[in-house]
Amino acid sequence: MTENVYAHSVSGQSEDVWELLADHLKAVAAKAARLAEPFGGGVMAEAMGALHDAGKANPAFQAYIRGLGPGVDHSTAGAVIAAERYGPVLGRMMAFGIAGHHAGLANGRVPGGGLSSLSDRLAGCRPHRLTAEQDVAPAAATLTAPVLSEGFTHSFSLPFLIRMLFSCLIDADRLETERFDAGTRKEKVDRGCPLTIGDLRGRLDRHLSQFDAASGPVNALRAEVLAAVRAGSEQAPGLFSLTVPTGGGKTLASLAFALDHAERHNLRRVIYVIPFTSIVEQTADVFRTALGDRDAVLEHHSGFDFGPGPDKGKRASDDSEEEGRDGIAKLRRAAENWDRPIVVTTAVQFFESLFSNRTSPCRKLHAIAGSVVILDEAQTLPLKYLLPCLEALRELARGYRTSVVLCTATQPAVTVESGFKGGLEAVRELAPDPQGLYRRLKRVTVERIREPLGDEELAERLRAERQVLCIVNNRRHARDLLRRVSNGPNDPESRHLSTCLCAAHRRAELAAIRKDLKRGAPVRLVATSLVEAGVDFSFPTVYRAMAGLDSIAQAAGRCNRDGELPELGRVFVFSSPDSENRKPPPELSQFAEVAASILRTHDDPLGLDTIRAYFQRLYWQRGREELDAALVGEGSEPIKGILEALRLYQRGQDYPFADIAKAFRIIESPLVPVIVPYRPADDPDIVHRLVGALRNPNIEKVGGIARAFQPYLVQIPRGARNALIAAGAAEYVRRDEFGEQFALLVNGDLYHPDVGLDWEDPTFRKIETGIF
Repeated sequence: MTENVYAHSVSGQSEDVWELLADHLKAVAAKAARLAEPFGGGVMAEAMGALHDAGKANPAFQAYIRGLGPGVDHSTAGAVIAAERYGPVLGRMMAFGIAGHHAGLANGRVPGGGLSSLSDRLAGCRPHRLTAEQDVAPAAATLTAPVLSEGFTHSFSLPFLIRMLFSCLIDADRLETERFDAGTRKEKVDRGCPLTIGDLRGRLDRHLSQFDAASGPVNALRAEVLAAVRAGSEQAPGLFSLTVPTGGGKTLASLAFALDHAERHNLRRVIYVIPFTSIVEQTADVFRTALGDRDAVLEHHSGFDFGPGPDKGKRASDDSEEEGRDGIAKLRRAAENWDRPIVVTTAVQFFESLFSNRTSPCRKLHAIAGSVVILDEAQTLPLKYLLPCLEALRELARGYRTSVVLCTATQPAVTVESGFKGGLEAVRELAPDPQGLYRRLKRVTVERIREPLGDEELAERLRAERQVLCIVNNRRHARDLLRRVSNGPNDPESRHLSTCLCAAHRRAELAAIRKDLKRGAPVRLVATSLVEAGVDFSFPTVYRAMAGLDSIAQAAGRCNRDGELPELGRVFVFSSPDSENRKPPPELSQFAEVAASILRTHDDPLGLDTIRAYFQRLYWQRGREELDAALVGEGSEPIKGILEALRLYQRGQDYPFADIAKAFRIIESPLVPVIVPYRPADDPDIVHRLVGALRNPNIEKVGGIARAFQPYLVQIPRGARNALIAAGAAEYVRRDEFGEQFALLVNGDLYHPDVGLDWEDPTFRKIETGIF
């Protein structure tokens, strides 16, 4: 009797319960086809699913799965079959995803990113023949590709489609493996959300009805904006803009549009993209409150990135039970493929995934098709990658039934209609009369202080105010200025907000600040730019260090926010004397320089004409090489620009996927976490207990503990963390088992109750605290 051919074994159980290769290929093919239906790629995805594990028919793999030999490459064989059966165009497109369904998308011709090129892999493989039962791929004559509609390009649309098909294959394979593994344990995988887009729309309607009777001119104007935006939801899917000044109710209005638009046009989900990790959590909470359901809203950023999951051959079941009791396992599964009706994520997560080659980031990409994408604070699109980002948004709208909304108080000039060559076309404005809205929502005066303002003079100005907000450009300046303003440690009238405070600490400070503002108590707040988006407090006076005009507008949105003052609020824009400690970060310095030049010739810093001139100079006076500036490829002569690299390698479909993924890094020096000893008022010993649980040698599965640590992390540069470790101020917990995942601050004196973590002098100590 011929031995059965299997795709998956089950540890400790007989072959009777193992998964046959034919069954796995059929199941993955069917699921991949369904996932690709929203963009017309069903037949190609089906073929990829049917061939992805063809290499497991190799007797050498069957020996390996029975524990009788070493592991072998089982991904390349299906790619060879696809290339031979379906030809040099469609076949090679599918070969990229099949060959990369464990290691990731390789470069087409030149090795890179630690991967052999696709061409090299195909040339070196001779696949084992599949039986008729195993070969369920559609015949070449029946294979169809998505309709190549107007605007399709071989240099961008084709590699974009390859990545989307790859996403469908990865998700289908992982879901089917997960289903099989759970079945062997007679368990059911808890995935998805029972609420539909229509359900959530009804819940939002009920929430918004509470504000119908709200009085005042600002609330009346917000109601007008909401009504106009919702009326615009009837328009056909595509590209939109929503230009509403800060305080005009953009957040809930954009959510209302998205749900209305999605229900009307049978779109599947809403993806809300936010530039700053620090406000993802609070935006997600706003949505959960408005929709009355926590499970419907997935919050996905670095704090929810639980690592590689089942990549590189790891079985999906290896850690599926580690956090089941507290719902973390379900959160992790949802983050893997964005199977929630509402996703709140970061611009880094969204755009880096769109240009990634790795399986985990790419797995969720197909979920973007047939959705509504809201780009909050769209003016923050990174200049270095602006053209590739715009091209991706154009492609989503053109070929994937995705509606994209550029949502901002200061609409960047990135449209063809605004005169930007290479910008987005046919972008429809949803707001009613943005120019009129600006005039009607004017609640502040903005004055530029011409002479540089030293810290001592600035501190005197702040001390002279009862309630004032001062926003500066870096954490060190905020810390130093606070200590000049305050009357000593723990001064209740002087407050600080920056990312040096852990999230739990920031939440507590925000709550205290709002309470003091409401009761009229003195509040002098020194902060970094993290307060400029999504933080809904209001001061009568705001000082803003020179920055981009969009940042100045956001700062002004924290002044007289609801028009509650009897007169206009006051915003002062100032510059500090030249000092390395006072300058904006390098990537923001150019914004400040352009803003300063524009303000020399424009009277109203917040006027839409001023803002338009600012973005025109920021974008238009730069050549394409500055708006697509990534260096693609290794060696002495990398290619300047992602779009240029795709163009150069389009012939023969030799797209450099691995090199592009390496080059597309919005955050070039990623931060790393440190656990800090913050003691929240409601549970001051929580960090101590979590550390104790982590140190317990009997604890092997730590996903739930890792999630519980999230509110008590501060993200810092890797070099700073290395210095803390070297000085003995921090240590890695159970490094042998968990690597550098858990870096713990053991010198508690470095975490201050007013300014949070100060890592500049790792040896600083007040006393030997022995916190941990």
